[in-house]
Amino acid sequence: MALRTPQQYRASLQDGRVIYYKGERVQDVTTHPVLRVAVEHASIDYQMAEDPRYRDLAVVTDASGEPISRYYQLPRSSEDLLQRSRLIETATRLGRTLVVLIKEIGSDALFALHIVARQMDDKLHTDYLERVKAFYRYCASNDLAVAVAQTDVKGDRSLPPSAQPHPDYYLRVVDERPDGIVVRGAKIHTSVLTNANEVIVLPTRALGEADKAYAVAFAIPVNTPGLTLICSPYGPPREGTFDHPITSRHKMTETLTVFEDVFVPRERVFMCKEWQYAGALARTFVEFHRFTAISYKLPLTDALVGAAQLIADYHGLTRAGHVREKITRLIAYTETLRALTRQAALQCRLAEEQIAVPNPLLVNIAKLHFAENYHRMVAYLQDLSGGILVTAPGEAALRHPATRPLVEKYLGGRAGVSAEERLRLLSLITDLTASDFGGYQEVLAIHAEGSIEAEKLTIHREYDFRDSLALVRYMAGLGE
Repeated sequence: MALRTPQQYRASLQDGRVIYYKGERVQDVTTHPVLRVAVEHASIDYQMAEDPRYRDLAVVTDASGEPISRYYQLPRSSEDLLQRSRLIETATRLGRTLVVLIKEIGSDALFALHIVARQMDDKLHTDYLERVKAFYRYCASNDLAVAVAQTDVKGDRSLPPSAQPHPDYYLRVVDERPDGIVVRGAKIHTSVLTNANEVIVLPTRALGEADKAYAVAFAIPVNTPGLTLICSPYGPPREGTFDHPITSRHKMTETLTVFEDVFVPRERVFMCKEWQYAGALARTFVEFHRFTAISYKLPLTDALVGAAQLIADYHGLTRAGHVREKITRLIAYTETLRALTRQAALQCRLAEEQIAVPNPLLVNIAKLHFAENYHRMVAYLQDLSGGILVTAPGEAALRHPATRPLVEKYLGGRAGVSAEERLRLLSLITDLTASDFGGYQEVLAIHAEGSIEAEKLTIHREYDFRDSLALVRYMAGLGE
């Protein structure tokens, strides 16, 4: 196959997968009243490949001369990473600040698997790299949507996997056969899996030898027997593009992903009990995925700046000192994130298989900068907008013949700004910051792609103290 159309992508999801939403079995994600919105949102990636405005960004040519999604291009240089970042940012803009993620996260995992499989093959004489390469070619040539399941449910977080009161709180290998393995357990926070074709499973943490059964990585189709997806009900789509300009058209699903004695063919197994490399695979995936994260956060922070400037203009307050101060802070927040994202690509390193890895120190500084300041930036925008964010009448009042004259008379902005213009902008800001979607984004800021504490640990681990220590020793007369 070559590149798929949006229609082909949607048809590929009608495969008998087992999904439950609010206690009911979902027969078809493409027609379900909630999940179909996530499918349509995910179709953005396929639409971009067909759109002349975005095709050069979304599509590249592989070694055989065939067109493939740029997401599946193995990054070899800073330029490759910058183009990948630009693609992620553009797709997220088209998603009105919601990342698409159906190829971004899967390809992040594939890049990490190339690197760590090579390390395992070199040290342990395994044959994982050829399996990874074969699966990578399958995904790229078939233009597949690929999700990742990494985070285990964990149970008692003070205990390692093998010491848990329930042995399946971390996903594990329960049987090995000549033709494959059988796994049992559950993963959580699994994004976009309801509307993906394949899922890549990765370990969530470093492991000891006693936990080797939990050191497992593999890929399976979403309709594999024994795989059950239980959807989070959070953030159902809202009706009306006026009152809900984002959430009426865009949604991402999250699932508890349960593996009940699922068989994985041998050629789809990329790690099996090599506990020494579980932490390396988890970290390497995160190095790529946090770069994806800071790339898709850029449209969100740009939207905060633009909305703040426009609502200040509508209110006639662009010259007020405290307003300009808040907007300046929003600009600095956004452009610092953008600069760090770019520098992470420019200061990449070449790892195994000549794959370019974004600079992990800068990636984690960028992610920490975004996460620790996001709620304050939202507060600035809400402050500039006013309490009318949650008290204003909606489109129905604007359209009703009895109330329309009153809404138009009393809810306009500065001279030249109509009530409809002001209400449309306020609806956008409400959807962005004071809705289910706004709460979702605020939680993601803290926890998605790793917690704030995980980012701090990585920054401390990655920083090279040699130059700073040498400088202090020189200044203090403790050495040259």
